[in-house]
Amino acid sequence: MIYTMDAASLSEAFISAANKLVNNKSILNDLNVFPVPDGDTGSNMSMTVTAAVSEITGKSFETVGEVMNVIAGASLRGARGNSGVILSQLFRGMSKRLKDCKLADATDIAEAFSEGVKTAYRAVMKPVEGTMLSVSRDGAEGGKAYLSDNNEIKALLSSVIAAAQKSLDMTPEILPALKAAGVVDSGGQGILYLLEGALTYLETGEVIERKDGEVLPAPKVSSAQVSDADIKFAYCTEFLIEKNESTSSSKLFAQTIEKKGDSMVVVDDETIIKVHIHTNHPGYVIEEALKLGALINIKIDNMKYQHNELGSAVAETAPAEPAAPFGFAAVAAGEGMEALFRDMGANEVILGGQTMNPSTDDILAAVNKINAETVFVLPNNKNIIMAAEQVEALTEKNVVVIPTRSIPEGISAMLAFMPDSSAEDNKEAMQEAASLVKTGNVTYAVREFNLNGETMPKGKIIGLTGKNILAAGDEPAAVAKELLAGMVDEESAIINVFYGEDVSDEDAEALQAYLEETYPDCDVLVHNGKQPLYYYIVSVE
Repeated sequence: MIYTMDAASLSEAFISAANKLVNNKSILNDLNVFPVPDGDTGSNMSMTVTAAVSEITGKSFETVGEVMNVIAGASLRGARGNSGVILSQLFRGMSKRLKDCKLADATDIAEAFSEGVKTAYRAVMKPVEGTMLSVSRDGAEGGKAYLSDNNEIKALLSSVIAAAQKSLDMTPEILPALKAAGVVDSGGQGILYLLEGALTYLETGEVIERKDGEVLPAPKVSSAQVSDADIKFAYCTEFLIEKNESTSSSKLFAQTIEKKGDSMVVVDDETIIKVHIHTNHPGYVIEEALKLGALINIKIDNMKYQHNELGSAVAETAPAEPAAPFGFAAVAAGEGMEALFRDMGANEVILGGQTMNPSTDDILAAVNKINAETVFVLPNNKNIIMAAEQVEALTEKNVVVIPTRSIPEGISAMLAFMPDSSAEDNKEAMQEAASLVKTGNVTYAVREFNLNGETMPKGKIIGLTGKNILAAGDEPAAVAKELLAGMVDEESAIINVFYGEDVSDEDAEALQAYLEETYPDCDVLVHNGKQPLYYYIVSVE
């Protein structure tokens, strides 16, 4: 019988729980509702608890409150993805309840579970039932119900597990997507693994051993270096065109200047055209732009000169200049995507995306490297937004998270930024720009799926917008064409195509030619994103 836990036993129980989760992370990853290669709940939860384990292993604590405080802080900084952030909030709530406890009895533990659930629910803007939140809540309620009969900790935890298991088994009945996929909620299953791992320690006195396996990915802030020889076009040229006529089209202008450089971005709205290009002939670009209207906010930088200046500086020396008003940190995967965000002014690019969500600490490190008073953070993935939102409480800088859910949304948000506007006005404008973007993805199915009543096999190429599969086939470009056919309408003006590392330049050029012929009223811009997993990422505005 165990009636109290001290700091040492709580530490050991947590490590045992974490190891049980890590050992089963592949199972959690496979509990993916959608047939796309982004099942990463197991990896995200594992890396979150591993960050906490590393902070308590081999250390002595005086109280259970101290242990839980370290676990809460470390898991917050190490949180990856929505599941990791929710998990860190569960630990945070438990820490609040146990902060003054030297020893914890069954009542303390049960109330700590309940406080953890409340904190996690408060952290989620729109809590969804049938997820790890409801599994945690039902488990906590099962624990409180037990307290009326007994105060033995192993029995308490068994009651929590029984209630959580019952709740987990019901998740497919609550969420139709789970039932259709024949799985239970992956985050909820992760909670069960944690509880079971802790109970194993209490019953045996032995910590579950962590199995050796693949090294968990740890996305880092990119520090790619280039030489002068790599800079083909020296002048980074940016400006706005105030159009003479609202009906003037930028399409011919874009085609004209495209051959004079690379990294071109031309975005047209009713009154303004925003232009970015790397070129050796900025004068030519400006002359062509003047045909469409007056130019404002002209900025031309010699990138070779900037690179030489950078190379002569001491790498780790703190910036001598005063802080800039604004800076940008963006999440992206793929050399082309990284280069594109840097070209548009991103100070730091955190490598990450699907299956490799950066942690709160990764994003924090990028923010702290930027010499700016206000830093805009672009998560560019719905599963990274919550981790990014935790950064504000961890730094003295003003952090503004623009909740971009895709790379195209992030690019549109950056293009909407106006340096002379306030942070609040820019936040509103950037969010508005991102909201107008329709994003589609072309990838491959990691399991069987259903499309229009027909069962499709694993390995099929699929095109989807959000969670909706609109197209399937055997060839990426063909699926991209079908996908875009369902996205483009009569109001569409711009089609962006980002092709991945498994697509050839020739195939991308052929797709561009098809789209330009099929949608003559749209500007078609094709970029070599070199992103993994996704053959094409497309957007329509």
